[in-house]
Amino acid sequence: MSQSRMLLAITGPDARSFLQGLITNDIKKLDQGLVYAAILTPQGKYLADFFLAPQGDGVLLDVDADLGEMLKKRLTMYKLRADVTIADTELHMHRGTDDVPADGFADPRDPSLGWRAYRDTPQSEDTTDWTALHIAALAPQTGEELTADSYILEMGFERLNGVDFRKGCYVGQEVTARMKHKTELRKGLAKVTLTGTAAPGTPITANGKAVGTLHSVSGDQALAYLRYDRAQPDMQAGEATVHYSA
Repeated sequence: MSQSRMLLAITGPDARSFLQGLITNDIKKLDQGLVYAAILTPQGKYLADFFLAPQGDGVLLDVDADLGEMLKKRLTMYKLRADVTIADTELHMHRGTDDVPADGFADPRDPSLGWRAYRDTPQSEDTTDWTALHIAALAPQTGEELTADSYILEMGFERLNGVDFRKGCYVGQEVTARMKHKTELRKGLAKVTLTGTAAPGTPITANGKAVGTLHSVSGDQALAYLRYDRAQPDMQAGEATVHYSA
């Protein structure tokens, strides 16, 4: 996935109520700052994750540019008679890990992921190793860990403040609630350490059995999607050894 973002303005009298019926989080949290959320298929699988920021009477939606057009079409499909306008903006997303600026918002997923701000000009060169920070925070990235096969609870959305179980109905809510209340997660995202080199996408095995897949890598640290019942302290990913502690 690209590092660029698409920033959409959701405006109109029904903007917040419209989003409330679609997203995994509670739109009322906008009154406290940035909201992290996702939109799901009716079967409960991931379509897109994004941030929502208050913008006057409307809402600014910050999504990976590679998913932006798909998400616009999906939102337009759901709009029906809602008095809502969905429009592109010329704004640019800025990120940092220093003190939150006056026009910025703390990242709601984890304090270590810094802040986001939305400005008229592009950000100057950013040398931050965001992949390393995401791995340390066990925070999945769009298009890396988060794909069309993902279930958000397996990706840690509850820990990352990306889902609200008291807000009421949204698309995919029944599957998500059932995974929360009626089953124990048997698969999910985990931090691992590598001895040797392996590329994202490399299958992980233990005792000859498939355990999962390696995802984001920075140095010897990585994220992996694992079957917990098969995970071992030492596993293989190509020529590398994958070390995991439950």
